[in-house]
Amino acid sequence: MGMVLLPFILILLDTGWTLRPQSRINYREEEKKILDEILGKGVYDNRIRPSGSNGTDDATLIMVDLYVRSFAKIDDVKMEYSVQITFRQKWQDDRLTYMHKLTFGDMKDRIKYLTMTDAKKVWMPDTFFRNEKEGRFHNILVPNVYIRIFPDGYVLYSIRVSLTLACPMNLKLYPLDRQKCSLRVASYGWTTDDLRYQWKTEGPVQIVKDLHLPRFTLEKYVSDYCNIKTNTGEYSCLTVDLTFKREFSYYLLTIYVPCCMLVIVSWVSFWLDQNAIPARVSLGVTTLLTMSTQTSGISAQLPPVSYTKAIDVWTGACQGFVFCALLEFALVNYASRSDMQRERARERIERARRQWELEHGDTPVNNVNHSSNSLPTHDTALLAMNGDSRGPRVSLRGFSGGYPQPPSGYPGDHRAPLERPCEVHLASKGVFGCYRSKSLLSKFASRAKRIDVISRFIFPLLFAIFNLAYWLYYLLAKGSNEDFED
Repeated sequence: MGMVLLPFILILLDTGWTLRPQSRINYREEEKKILDEILGKGVYDNRIRPSGSNGTDDATLIMVDLYVRSFAKIDDVKMEYSVQITFRQKWQDDRLTYMHKLTFGDMKDRIKYLTMTDAKKVWMPDTFFRNEKEGRFHNILVPNVYIRIFPDGYVLYSIRVSLTLACPMNLKLYPLDRQKCSLRVASYGWTTDDLRYQWKTEGPVQIVKDLHLPRFTLEKYVSDYCNIKTNTGEYSCLTVDLTFKREFSYYLLTIYVPCCMLVIVSWVSFWLDQNAIPARVSLGVTTLLTMSTQTSGISAQLPPVSYTKAIDVWTGACQGFVFCALLEFALVNYASRSDMQRERARERIERARRQWELEHGDTPVNNVNHSSNSLPTHDTALLAMNGDSRGPRVSLRGFSGGYPQPPSGYPGDHRAPLERPCEVHLASKGVFGCYRSKSLLSKFASRAKRIDVISRFIFPLLFAIFNLAYWLYYLLAKGSNEDFED
């Protein structure tokens, strides 16, 4: 009986002997042993780059992909943008293969890769960002970097970095523009004979779903290659072209609408009385200074470039309309003073005429000589020069020494009148533009009021024409720029 049970006992002992070690395997300890074996001194030299594909002496192939986490800012003045990314590189290093060490038990299923945080222990490509201005690593709470070594010898390097990258901008259509910014990755010292970069086949560039950009929208992104040749050789390079569309609604509310309001406010002076000098001057100067301040604030947000931007055309035109409104008041003030001088001259002539009629009774003015109290030639000439068409116009003929001489035909003189030195007659129609039409301007007697009435229509009309031309030109230019980029 014992001889029959002996084989079963031996089988059980053998099974228990093999199961006990497997159930007690410390996989973390096994990972440590593998790392010590493949990275031990005399076994691995991180100064030597890995071989090419299939163990050849070709260039080492670096597979690259990146994940865009956020954009901090896009600076128009410095022409740069800040971005936070997770940058990944993957390459094969045959010296780090440990597939043959996972044959014991289920280690092949339990140990899929080995993780490290010290990048100095393995060979690393000398990658740098070509258009980088500033950059920093993230070390809170621990350094945000890891290295994974796979059983077939592939190495995955992942790190989170924040970068400030240069972005040359063309601001001719600002703020109706689109900007294309790049992120370029290249090797600093290894030429294409030793090292080549290649985008990952699937999803080389990934963008976070809830991406938010200040005053911009990310329209599209394209991954491409940008190898560069220098005096020291040709270097492999990768690029991501990011196209940003500027959000116009922000600038519409903060620039265009306030400028339109200032221009319209400057037209209020056309409806004020021409004698309200303090009010009209204060309104014109205030709107002009406000417009100048706003223009300066806009210019401070942009770099000093050698070409004219769309916003420069808009602010310059609006400032010009406000300035012309102030000049219009100067013209109205001059015309008002001229009207006052003509009115005073007319009053003096009227007083002199009445006094003359009182002295000479009912004798017609054009048949009686002037006495020594005749009308002064200065007032009469001023009235004639100003082209007044309201009431009689007095013309003097045959003057000598400034006053008319008693002609023939004076009462008591039996000679027939040969000439009429002083004549008072109505101005004829159609002479020197004094034709009294039934138009709107004929309702206003003073030239100052006529200028204001004309300005009420001319200024809004010209501003509307400018708006039509401005928006048509720059919207068409924006559309042609989109077609060119596509």
